[in-house]
Amino acid sequence: MITVENLTKSFQHNKSNVVALDGVSMEVPAGAVCGVVGPSGAGKSTLARCIALLEKPDSGAIRVDGTDLVALDGKALRAARRQIGVVPQGDSLLRQRTAAGNVALPLEAAGMAGPQRRSRVGELLDLVGLTDKASVYPDQLSGGQRQRIAVARALAAKPSVLLADEPTSALDPGTTDSVLTVLDRARSELGVTVLVVTHDMAVVRRIADDVAVLEQGRVVEHGKVLDLVAEPGSRIGETLLPETGQADLLKPSKNGHDVVAEVVLVGFAAVGALLPEASSRFGVELSILGGGLTRLGETPVAKFKVGLSGERAESALKWMVERDAHVRRAPVCVDGAAA
Repeated sequence: MITVENLTKSFQHNKSNVVALDGVSMEVPAGAVCGVVGPSGAGKSTLARCIALLEKPDSGAIRVDGTDLVALDGKALRAARRQIGVVPQGDSLLRQRTAAGNVALPLEAAGMAGPQRRSRVGELLDLVGLTDKASVYPDQLSGGQRQRIAVARALAAKPSVLLADEPTSALDPGTTDSVLTVLDRARSELGVTVLVVTHDMAVVRRIADDVAVLEQGRVVEHGKVLDLVAEPGSRIGETLLPETGQADLLKPSKNGHDVVAEVVLVGFAAVGALLPEASSRFGVELSILGGGLTRLGETPVAKFKVGLSGERAESALKWMVERDAHVRRAPVCVDGAAA
């Protein structure tokens, strides 16, 4: 588990004090993948570097499995750093070493014996799907393959935490997917807690359990992805879910519907059956006015704007809410004006 408490960090730039992190607090559960997103300059990479102990924060605490890393020094600090694997931004492989040689580098530094080292390198190359590239040099690999080797190298010392800074930057969609598959396997097969700094919301959509949104050095939204997308006004929800034409939601219905609402459905059962069952059970006509389906990780999620017509339209909406649908109602209209 990663716990960040009231973290602050500032830099001097052109004789001015620039606050990169301003009281950042967040928690990443053990074995989860957390995406850290936000605009350029929000403090994402600084946060990752502080957690990796590559930058020392001005104040605050960074706890990994209960140990405050900020309070450590000397031998204890070096031991803590070995528990954190880092995939830096950009191409970080050594050109004079083969793929296997790059993965072996931290194991050589730790003094691991040759047979054990070769066995561990083989395991990691298999994990990232590049066993056949063991003797190939970085310049002969694609960008995505180099990133997968960088992930393997970061996992070599069996860390409990993996930090990846923009691991899919400048990669095409197919290559991005291969890198994300490796990060997901690190979580699911090795139990590693993964923190991914990214500007690419496809990363959050594909592998993130949790997400933290940074703006101007502050966390403005944080929590489980599937919880946040259902919250009205959620920034993550607005970004990840299909558009429904929200501006029209607050206008009087011109289609003769008794009730107009925005509905978010999470999970196979809700997405597949809840709307038609509500229509049948309460004898109401239900029309889809906007929105669509998407998938977050392995979970289907739908966001629809719906119109309901019939005497029991309100009862149908209430029934859906009782079955965990997330509903935002349009205001009741009186004489053609929103009440």
